[in-house]
Amino acid sequence: MAQAAARHILVSTEQQCKDLKAAIEGGADFAQVARENSLCPSSRDGGNLGTFGPGQMVREFDQVVFSAPVNVVQGPVKTQFGYHLVEVTSRQD
Repeated sequence: MAQAAARHILVSTEQQCKDLKAAIEGGADFAQVARENSLCPSSRDGGNLGTFGPGQMVREFDQVVFSAPVNVVQGPVKTQFGYHLVEVTSRQD
């Protein structure tokens, strides 16, 4: 079964998500941005969500994690929780 590891940043607005993505693309550290901005408890660990399989996360999140290139920040990804930046850190198909 496929497995992936990912980290994310959860914020309440699409604009904030876009602004944080631009900062990361400009050289800001993903983990530090997560610690300072993410609304998810995973922010304490730099947004790290650990390893999980398909169907363990909400559909919109799953679609990105199991299709996006590894180590490329994706987003904004809208879910019922808000807007996410997602980085797949590893994936085994």
